[in-house]
Amino acid sequence: MALAEVAVAATDRKRVARARSEKAGAIIAAALALPGVITPGVTRAASAPEQGEIAVKYLHYQDSQPGLKRIKVEAPSIYVMVPLSPKWSVEGSLVNDSVSGATPRYHSSISGATKRMKDERNAQDVKVTRYEDRSTYSLGYSHSKEHDYKSNAVSFDATFSSDDNNRTWNVGAGFADDKIGSTNDPTLRKTKQTVELIAGVTQAVTANDLVQLNLSFNRGHGYYSDPYKDVDARPDHRAQKILLTRWNHYFNDSGATLKASYRFYSDNFGIKAHTLGADWVQPIGDRFTVTPSLRYYTQSHAKFYFDPVYDTDVGAPYPPGYFTNTPRYSSADQRLSAFGAVTVGLKAAFKVTQNWTVDAKVERYEQRAGWRIGRGSPGLDPFRATFVQIGISTRF
Repeated sequence: MALAEVAVAATDRKRVARARSEKAGAIIAAALALPGVITPGVTRAASAPEQGEIAVKYLHYQDSQPGLKRIKVEAPSIYVMVPLSPKWSVEGSLVNDSVSGATPRYHSSISGATKRMKDERNAQDVKVTRYEDRSTYSLGYSHSKEHDYKSNAVSFDATFSSDDNNRTWNVGAGFADDKIGSTNDPTLRKTKQTVELIAGVTQAVTANDLVQLNLSFNRGHGYYSDPYKDVDARPDHRAQKILLTRWNHYFNDSGATLKASYRFYSDNFGIKAHTLGADWVQPIGDRFTVTPSLRYYTQSHAKFYFDPVYDTDVGAPYPPGYFTNTPRYSSADQRLSAFGAVTVGLKAAFKVTQNWTVDAKVERYEQRAGWRIGRGSPGLDPFRATFVQIGISTRF
């Protein structure tokens, strides 16, 4: 998706003007030509792309909390898309994640028990797409492997456009089969299976406005506990519901595009979350584009999350009554707590030639209990993370 955004951001604005002036031109076709307006789930053409694409990206990630630099990730990746004929295209990617650093053993505490870790993940995916007059059909497969986790997934999605191309429906389904182990316990052999369903619609309201609504439902069964935390027992099934809305608006005077979004999430763990996001895609001349972004996230805690109280004698933060009446489910995982978070980002893309583009993106994330709408979980240390990504892509 990020690769398509770069290409669309570099679109010649004269072509947009021509598309608007053509009486037979559909609103959505003009909107898709606007810089930064490209939206997932929209059929861009009735045939495969005329050009192939290769993109190489490099991601650096570092998170921290007061007094501790935690996880660092270095992740190079390559993406390739090739049109096979006017009706077919194939795309795929490879990524290698090198992960190292320290992670708290319990909750967010730092102590002699804080664990050092190093891991490597290799992932690949491939997708084949068939293009019809007003529809597309895609079949995908992905594989991911690390020393204690293996995942295989298949997916299918389709889009259907109206006669005037002003509305596009999208549907999709996926299945993932995961195998979980642990370096702490070589005998651990657990599995998890997940089914994902999605349906949505994208509507061109005007030549300058696109709105989108997506609904998805995921249901999984298997092992959800964290094998690296002593006090962590979670349900063996998880049902997730997600509502996602997007609105993209193009401004004629400045040539900029506002990309706004809202996401609501809920699951049977008891977590409810809201995400508000906004990106401002601003072209500068014919070759340069800058995109500042801002996101706010807030969530409630899981039903079985407990606020830890550390016992110097026992060490681990056990919930009240744990030894006399052990609860069926319990976890002090910070990710299941109630908190709020803010992400600020800036992306820049430069079109070196007609076919070559370079881009860079920086994001800063910070999470605090006090930033939640409502009461956050007590005892949480602030959590911060920095993302830096650079890339180069070419069309052929």
